[in-house]
Amino acid sequence: MIRIYSISVLAAGILYLLAGLRPESSDAGFDLDGFARLPVVADGRIKPMDTVARTHLLTLQGRQRFKTEAPTEIKRTPTEWLLDVFYRAELADDYRHFEIVHPGVLDVLGLTPEDGDGKKRFSYNQMADHLEELDRQATMAQGIEAPARDVFQRAVLQTRNRIIAYQQLKHSLVVPDGRNFLSQLQQLQDELPAGVEAVRARSSDADHDDALANRMIDAGQAFMQLDQYAAMLPLPPLGEDKSDLAWQKTGRALLGAFQTGMVNPYALTYAAMGQAWRDQDAETFNKLVELYSAQLQGDFGDRLRKTSIEATFNQAEPFYRSSVLYVVAFLMAIISWLVWTRPLQKYGAQLVALAWVATTIGIAIRMWLEGRPPVTNLYSSALFVGWGAVGLCLILERIYRNGIGTTAGGLIGFGTLLIAHHLSLQGDTLEMMRAVLDSNFWLATHVIIITIGYSATFLAGFLALIYVVRGVFTKSLDKATADALSRMVYGIVCFATLFSLVGTILGGIWADQSWGRFWGWDPKENGALLIVIWNAIVLHARWGGIARTRGIMALAVFGNIVTSWSWFGTNMLGVGLHSYGFMDAAFWSLVAFVLSQLVLIAVAYVPAAKWRSADRLARG
Repeated sequence: MIRIYSISVLAAGILYLLAGLRPESSDAGFDLDGFARLPVVADGRIKPMDTVARTHLLTLQGRQRFKTEAPTEIKRTPTEWLLDVFYRAELADDYRHFEIVHPGVLDVLGLTPEDGDGKKRFSYNQMADHLEELDRQATMAQGIEAPARDVFQRAVLQTRNRIIAYQQLKHSLVVPDGRNFLSQLQQLQDELPAGVEAVRARSSDADHDDALANRMIDAGQAFMQLDQYAAMLPLPPLGEDKSDLAWQKTGRALLGAFQTGMVNPYALTYAAMGQAWRDQDAETFNKLVELYSAQLQGDFGDRLRKTSIEATFNQAEPFYRSSVLYVVAFLMAIISWLVWTRPLQKYGAQLVALAWVATTIGIAIRMWLEGRPPVTNLYSSALFVGWGAVGLCLILERIYRNGIGTTAGGLIGFGTLLIAHHLSLQGDTLEMMRAVLDSNFWLATHVIIITIGYSATFLAGFLALIYVVRGVFTKSLDKATADALSRMVYGIVCFATLFSLVGTILGGIWADQSWGRFWGWDPKENGALLIVIWNAIVLHARWGGIARTRGIMALAVFGNIVTSWSWFGTNMLGVGLHSYGFMDAAFWSLVAFVLSQLVLIAVAYVPAAKWRSADRLARG
């Protein structure tokens, strides 16, 4: 029976992961999935429309789907939301998708929490009358160096940047004023030669068709507006240069029509899609998406294939779904301390392994898309720290088979994916490589090894937490489990010391080659050295008999503080050659984490006789 349950749990986990592969669908019959896979150049790289939609939704409102609460109750998939922003801006301007929680920023915008959806999400139209004051406040905040800005100034800048990003998106494909842009382009195509001549004649005071000249000038101003506001390059090049650098903004390509005498056909296609979307004509929309995709296959088939895989990767959401499996596995492991021990431990271990495989595939796809080793920014470091730690947990569970590896794996796996989710709110996680990191050799050696050192040090700390929590708060910690935990922490700290030391030395060699010095007391370098020193202290305390089991556990928990500071804290200082990773949004989260670890260290020193597991530990 247990075997049947085991297979059922594993099958349920696999089905849950595979459910994410279903293509995006529309009740009205629109080929949303086809549009989501179309390639564009944005943020310096080729990406699918799907990524554009999800990245903007995460940046604006912290989630990948758009929905409002009653009484409006609007729901949009990422692609539907993007199509509305592109082609039905008059609707999108009323969507409450700007998350604003700072009271000072709400005051600037003349809003109260009660005006927003869920008391925190507002529409562009709700803010429109106060954007000038917001811009004034943001301009003042921008004059202050980033580390010196207060919370209000950071919130003002963040809100203005979100509004700019939204405006850029609206101007990507058509002029967002509700006009029939397709008809305007078709008329322009018919009148171009005569219209250009009319404008030239007007400038030289010769006879001309005044209405025709005005239409040409109006069109030119509209195209200049598109060129000025847009950031994305959605149109593939028509010339011989097919590189990513040759892709164009819609406005720039249309301005070129006055020189070439031909309206860009890709701009016409996107305008036609827009008109079909405005008319809710699914048949025409789908035909245009199909024809455009087929047209791209010739010269841009490799880009289309890549963006198609990225869109599938986005929709599968391997990291989100893995985080759910980690939570379920963690709960199973916790419950197994109380009842049904062996079966729950087995099911939990299966789910952790399944989530780890899904995460591995996700990281591998990111590497393929980027053409880089797995760690290139803070977001990917969170993924890799979790991946490495959970991998070690699976090995521990395989050796000891006592549920501890499953507990730690579920906890660390979920925690690091949660951190990664919050880091993804800052924008594209496959961003262009910063110049200082642009070395695949060192990314594949120094960065990988030092990050594995982070993983192992965190794992030792979380194993120690399990020892403290089970010992103090439950009666489940017996002598055998305590001894096993002690051996695990010791082995993992040895592993962490080796990788941290080697990674730090390799970092020095990289610094010598890049910056002409081995060591510069940079905060990030000091942080890496701190981890090596702290792990060495733990080992010497054990070898010298300075600390017994409980002391070693407390030292290992403090290793979590050292590692979190080295990983995130140094990036909050905004100084040194590693300040490219500056971020301050997680400051209070880091403070809360440090305080929690200090509390648990204090809990570890509750007199042994007061531990709920005291009797079981004493019996041996």
